[in-house]
Amino acid sequence: MTKIGVFIPIGSRGWLISTTSPKTMPTFDLNRAIVQRAEHYGLDFALSMIKFRGFAGPSEFWVHNLESFTLMAGIASITRRIKLFASVGLLTMPPPLVARMASTIDSIAPGRFGVNIVTGWQPKEYQQMGLWPGEAHFARRYEYATEYVKIMKELWATGVSNFKGEYFQMDDCVLSPRPSAKIDLLSAGQSDRGMRFVAEECDMNFVGSMGLNDPSTIAPVAARLMAAGAETGRDVSALVLLMVIADETDEKAFAKWERYCAGTDIEALAWQAAQAGQDVNASDASTAAKLAKQIENPEPTRMLKLIGSYENVAWMLDEVAATPGLAGAMLTFDDFIVGMEQFGEHIQPKMQSRRHLYA
Repeated sequence: MTKIGVFIPIGSRGWLISTTSPKTMPTFDLNRAIVQRAEHYGLDFALSMIKFRGFAGPSEFWVHNLESFTLMAGIASITRRIKLFASVGLLTMPPPLVARMASTIDSIAPGRFGVNIVTGWQPKEYQQMGLWPGEAHFARRYEYATEYVKIMKELWATGVSNFKGEYFQMDDCVLSPRPSAKIDLLSAGQSDRGMRFVAEECDMNFVGSMGLNDPSTIAPVAARLMAAGAETGRDVSALVLLMVIADETDEKAFAKWERYCAGTDIEALAWQAAQAGQDVNASDASTAAKLAKQIENPEPTRMLKLIGSYENVAWMLDEVAATPGLAGAMLTFDDFIVGMEQFGEHIQPKMQSRRHLYA
């Protein structure tokens, strides 16, 4: 594993659907502090999601959200090395506009910007703005995404696009100035179709894994992406998303997790299930299917969790690093300021896979 990044908390409660987790209200100051500390500790990238509507429930999970591109533009101006990714909800902005926004942020942070492609699984986000195309979008969203990114790549590469497709028709569409370097594209497709989209059009894919303190669950998902890349003949990288809950001892770390579990927001999980369940044809491997099933065994997050002492979390992250086909990990924390300091001061220095930072 060569890269480690942080999934910054652009939405309230971060990634814990719980009334007893840190409230984590999103602000520029909070996210600036997290990314600057990540850069200080040698992390490779930071990514912000895009979310237009939160979940019903007392935890106010993702009810309060910043906007991804404007946030990352601000952070780009006060960082020097770390790579930054903003997320685009494809249904909300035309591809030439996003291409121009990316080129603008590249002007702020040359060679340090990339775009996360979000096809959307929660209809209400887009229905509220009159942008939801209907149920048919579930089946055709990757065809839509393919046209979208082809237009952006044409504009970045040549400054002009005359693309004609089912969803988009360009007429001497121009872009100048163009980016100074390649704009990396990533996505989080978990279904076979989603991974094929990544293998055909993107550079990286976030692979999902679930469970507690079991890095072995990553390998099968990473292998699926490797197989998809082999079919297209393109080199695509897998990045795993996971949560770190650490402390001086295992007992202290697990006490935090138990406290968060006690506050699991069932109402929010029911909202999530109802939204994700609208994709009735979603495969079992898809993000929508996994989110819909979270209500069956309620807990604050279903992503892979590494919980324990600094030493044990470091050891488990080294296990993650040894996963075949895995290029890196994107970390979330229960408390982002505390968690980033714990990672930088106590966990990363104990990781064999990150020893190059201390040579």
